[in-house]
Amino acid sequence: MDTGPALFTASRTQTLTYLLAVCSFSIAFLVFINSSLSFVVTDLLGVSEGEGDAVGTLGFADELLALAACPLWGVLSDRIGVRLVCTIGYAIIAVALILFVQAKNVYPQLLLGRLFFSIGGAAVSTMVTAVLPAVTSRSLQSSVNRAEQSTTPTQSTGEEGETDCQSAATSSRASPSARLSGFVGLFAGCGALISLGVFLPLPARFEKRGLSPAEAIRQSYYVVAAVAMAISLVSFVGLRNLPDEDRKNPRTFWLNQSTHSRRDEYAGDVPEGHDEIQHGLRSLPYWKQFTTALLLGFRNRRIALGYIGGFVARASSVGISLFIPLAVNHYYRVSGVCDEDHEPLPGSGLGEIRKACPRAYILASILTGVSQLVALIAAPAFGYLTDKSRRYNVPLLVAALVGVVGYLAFGLLPNPQFKSPDGNPGVFIIMGLIGISQIGAIVCSLAVLSNGILEVGVSEGVLAEIYDRRVENWGTDGGIGGEQQPLLSRSADDRLQHLSHLKGSIAGVYSLYGGAGILILTKIGGLLFDKVSAGSPFYIMAVFNAFLLAAGAVCGIWNQIARSKIASE
Repeated sequence: MDTGPALFTASRTQTLTYLLAVCSFSIAFLVFINSSLSFVVTDLLGVSEGEGDAVGTLGFADELLALAACPLWGVLSDRIGVRLVCTIGYAIIAVALILFVQAKNVYPQLLLGRLFFSIGGAAVSTMVTAVLPAVTSRSLQSSVNRAEQSTTPTQSTGEEGETDCQSAATSSRASPSARLSGFVGLFAGCGALISLGVFLPLPARFEKRGLSPAEAIRQSYYVVAAVAMAISLVSFVGLRNLPDEDRKNPRTFWLNQSTHSRRDEYAGDVPEGHDEIQHGLRSLPYWKQFTTALLLGFRNRRIALGYIGGFVARASSVGISLFIPLAVNHYYRVSGVCDEDHEPLPGSGLGEIRKACPRAYILASILTGVSQLVALIAAPAFGYLTDKSRRYNVPLLVAALVGVVGYLAFGLLPNPQFKSPDGNPGVFIIMGLIGISQIGAIVCSLAVLSNGILEVGVSEGVLAEIYDRRVENWGTDGGIGGEQQPLLSRSADDRLQHLSHLKGSIAGVYSLYGGAGILILTKIGGLLFDKVSAGSPFYIMAVFNAFLLAAGAVCGIWNQIARSKIASE
């Protein structure tokens, strides 16, 4: 059976641009700057003391700014389009990488360079989420039409009604977003491999050609910046004419907030029907776009579960990349294997561990590598399984349960080694469980969120309720969306369009939740790591996954209750 048209509903060029450029390199550039930052501080700037604290501070400032920037980029993309935001984001990354190696000191120059990079990184990471429903929206648009046809008066009773209801149920099970989200996870993992296998070895290669360490780092950043600029151009060309993006353009950024002015200015551009409503949505003030997306997390169970999944997914990435190496290093020092006096601070990264305790670095690299390899292999499987279990979100529940077991096991592990007399090869199983948990949270949360964006208007009308109230309050002076145009009377097709045009804002809130997960785990986990035990960050991750498991179970039960009520009626 040919599943291509059902899965890749955008053009082949758009889909490949999304997977190969947007998804892959949004991770690649972040991994590169995080992994090479310590070498910039020591080799380029010549900082010999306090480099761990400097690296940790720069990373924390990056996440703090991203926490605010992600929602702003998401809201902006609902006005000017995801294509332009991707293009601008990668262009900012390219310029930031060049400016980064021009710094002469850590504060303020290197800090400002890292913050500028954070702005671009926030744009592209948010667009990974926002572009997904745009790429898969056409097939669900057809599902909406079929669902509406199945509920017409002539088909609502008798045998015909049963047949149509079964057809609608069958179409609703087809989830291109779920399957494509598996490929998103796969290509994101490939992006990390590109960074580790291509970008990070660049300084060593330049040194072999006779350059000094400082100049080798500088030239490496120039090469990576050129790649970022190329990806920006690819995004600009490859993401043209995405579904639901045709009426978004830069001029909407400066929309006059006067209702009558907007109506006069666009009177000739807005046709009758739902296109007018789409224009009205884009004309809402930015803060109302954001608060509507934020409120959806409390009013719609699909969106809420996607937000919680994003929180856990981003925290998991920090748990693996930061605290597992730190815990391994801590074990080596406590056991007396390493004789060095210097212990890396939370947030220092593998670069500091490599210099302080090479054996700990090797073991940490092996463990995190196993985790990421398992995640890479499992990504498409999670996408496929999520497609098959949309009502109960079983893959998400499994990922959360596996996360609880994996993180608890690692936190309680007395010895992370696998070769020593006291070691246990079972640590690889634990790392595999953690990797499965991470990729499951990433893939399933993206799929749930994208399906919520594309289907909420069909099944629940929650957005219509929120949107009606906000637009009516905003348009009581006679503007678009006032009392004379109640959106609750609109068709499911219109409501679908409303939420689809908020996909950027929703993606921004999704990234906001993810950033909050990173900050909470980094600060609280780091504090408890020093004050209580080295296993504390992993216990926190187990609690996060337990909360996700509970939320997923509640949503599944709620879905079953709602389905039973519909069947009884």
